[in-house]
Amino acid sequence: MDGSIIPAKFRDLHVTADGKPRASVDLGGLTTLWFNTGTLCNITCVNCYIESSPRNDALVYLTAAEVRRFLDEAGREAPELREVGFTGGEPFLNPDFPAMLEDALGRGLRVLVLTNAMRPMTLKRAALLALKEAHGDRLALRVSLDHYSAAGHDALRGAGSFVKALEGLRWLAEHGFHVAVAGRTVSGEGEAALRRGFADLFAEHGLPIDADDPRQLVLFPEMDGSPETPEIAESCWAILGKRPDAMMCASSRMVVRRRGEAEARLAACTLLPYDPRFDCGATLAEARRRVWMSHPHCSRFCALGGACCA
Repeated sequence: MDGSIIPAKFRDLHVTADGKPRASVDLGGLTTLWFNTGTLCNITCVNCYIESSPRNDALVYLTAAEVRRFLDEAGREAPELREVGFTGGEPFLNPDFPAMLEDALGRGLRVLVLTNAMRPMTLKRAALLALKEAHGDRLALRVSLDHYSAAGHDALRGAGSFVKALEGLRWLAEHGFHVAVAGRTVSGEGEAALRRGFADLFAEHGLPIDADDPRQLVLFPEMDGSPETPEIAESCWAILGKRPDAMMCASSRMVVRRRGEAEARLAACTLLPYDPRFDCGATLAEARRRVWMSHPHCSRFCALGGACCA
C-alpha cells in the first residue's frame, strides 16, 4: 500500500498507480438496501460527504412509488434482504417519507433512519409514534451528534444545532424508540476520549445508549475525497487481515435519483452517489456487479477506517 501523494492515484479502475491489480469486491447477498431520499437538508454541515444543504438537490426526492418498485424487486430477487436504510440529506424533509417507512416496515424488514433529529423530524412525531406502535423495535433511528460538546458539534453544523439535535434525541429515547448516535473523529481526540465524553453526555441526559458499544455510538472517520490515503491492491487484503466480503459493497446498494436522470438508479455505496464508476444500473439484477475500490473513500472509510453505514 503506497500512502504517498501520487497524482495518478485512484484513476485507473483496475490498476493502482504503482501498477498492482486493484482490490475489488463482489456482491454476495444483498442484506441491506439503502435509499437516499434526496440531498436537501435543513442545515449545511462542514465536510458533508454528500454536500447536502437547503439548496442542493443534486439527488432529488425519491417517491414512495420508486421505493416500492425496488422493494418489490427485492422480494423477488433478494430474499436475503433484512434491513432497509434511509439517508439524505435529511429524510424527514421528503414529503413521501412516512409512506416509505410504512412500506418497508410492513414487509417485516428492519429499518434504520439516519437523521439530525431536528425540526423536520419533530414535525413528524405523530407519524413516528404510529409507526412504533405498529412495528416496534424494527424501526431504529441513528442521530448525528458530531461531538459530545455543543461547541464541537456546532462548529460543524451551525450555532444552536446541538441543542435542537439533543432535544430530538431525548424525545426519541423518552418514547422508547431504538436509538443510536453517530459521531465524527474530526476533533482529533482519540477514540477512548470521545467515548468517555459521549458517555458523560448520555448519563447527564438519561439516554439509554452505551458509548462503548460501536453499534450504539458509531464514530465515523473523516472523509475529504483527497487521494492522500493508500490505494488498496488485491495484495492488501492479506496485509490488512481483512476480506472483501467484509466491505459494505459486498452486502449493500443504495437507490438514488440524480437530478436530470429519467429514473432512480443504484449506486454501489452510500458514500459515492455521484461517481459514474460506482453506478450499478436501474435494477437490483444489474446491481450485482463487481465494485473496484477506486476511490479514496474506499480506502479511508472502509478498508482502513473499518467503518460501515449499516
